[in-house]
Amino acid sequence: MAAAVAAARALPLGAQAPPPSDAAQDRPTGYIGPLTGITTGLDDRRFDPVAYTRDRYSAAPRRLRFQARTRVQAEEWQKTLRAKITELVGGFPSDHQPLRPVTLETRQFPGYRREKIAFDSRPGVSVLAYLLLPEKTQPPAATVICVPGHGRGVDDIVGIDERGFDRTDKAGYQHDFAIQVAEAGMAAVAIEPMAFGCRRDPLNARQGLSRKGCEPTAGGALLLGETMIAWRVWDVMRTIDYIATRPELNANRVGCMGISGGGTATLFSAALEPRIRAAMVSGYLNTFRDSIGSLAHCIDNYVPGILNWAEMHDIAGLIAPRPLFVESGEKDSIFPIAASIESFTQVREIYGVFQAADRVEQEVFPGEHSFWGKRGIPFMARQLSAI
Repeated sequence: MAAAVAAARALPLGAQAPPPSDAAQDRPTGYIGPLTGITTGLDDRRFDPVAYTRDRYSAAPRRLRFQARTRVQAEEWQKTLRAKITELVGGFPSDHQPLRPVTLETRQFPGYRREKIAFDSRPGVSVLAYLLLPEKTQPPAATVICVPGHGRGVDDIVGIDERGFDRTDKAGYQHDFAIQVAEAGMAAVAIEPMAFGCRRDPLNARQGLSRKGCEPTAGGALLLGETMIAWRVWDVMRTIDYIATRPELNANRVGCMGISGGGTATLFSAALEPRIRAAMVSGYLNTFRDSIGSLAHCIDNYVPGILNWAEMHDIAGLIAPRPLFVESGEKDSIFPIAASIESFTQVREIYGVFQAADRVEQEVFPGEHSFWGKRGIPFMARQLSAI
């Protein structure tokens, strides 16, 4: 190697390097790496790391998988698994610091009032939210915490376009679902998830409205032995604390709803926070095996060690017997539909042990990775009104 470098340096000014060897000239087109064109000597070799991780998944112990046969056993399982999941995501603060809420703006729209608010989730962490309060609903109103997925953040679910102007066409893959909640007669508290919108670091924020800030924030959480999931779940918990300060809102009839990454936050929040009385998960319920374990996903999805204890449907089972609605697109490319149906089947079995099969539903709709809501929002309105 040193001789080759020396020879290259010794070329006279203006001279050309020798042509490539015959082997290099014969290299096949479509070169994708060192094994391109190699056809022998590899019969017992495997280089695919996703195949390896799926093998590891098959051997994962899932020590706290659901196996209960009675409601008493199921409730004991929930208690044990909820404590383990809380530990795995990194835990939560032991106290609820003052919210210090402030209303930044109030605007009137046809059928509802929208407030822009801010409150503190923990020291050094503030949350931006919009409260959408329907005019014709008798207070205190049932309230749904709405969590957007990856994209521009909370603006994209409350009718604000890329220029900050009002829109009425419910555009985008999230279809302004917080407005849909208000139109269905429930109050909506739409929160900006950490690492999106106004809750990003300046470096990411300078790269455009849709640029996520999950890196480096989610990685920073992992360095501390915590997770972005826990940080976002805590924001949801603190949003319930805020709801309890508003006389127009009913803190005893709180639901949670989210799409994609917001579905992740909704599932874990409802699993770990009993004050959430009903949940709607859009574009998320699946298996870890087929979604974030096999396909490219954001770092904010991962909980170290979780497969040693549970699969995604086990976590969803912690919501039982509280109402749960799941919707999945037939053409969802990042949460494959077959695995979504498989996972929901397992969740329904858990609800069956709780004798609550009528409180869990799934809608498979003819679409891609997007919010649908046609059955889910009426489900939430019906369930929260019955409390």
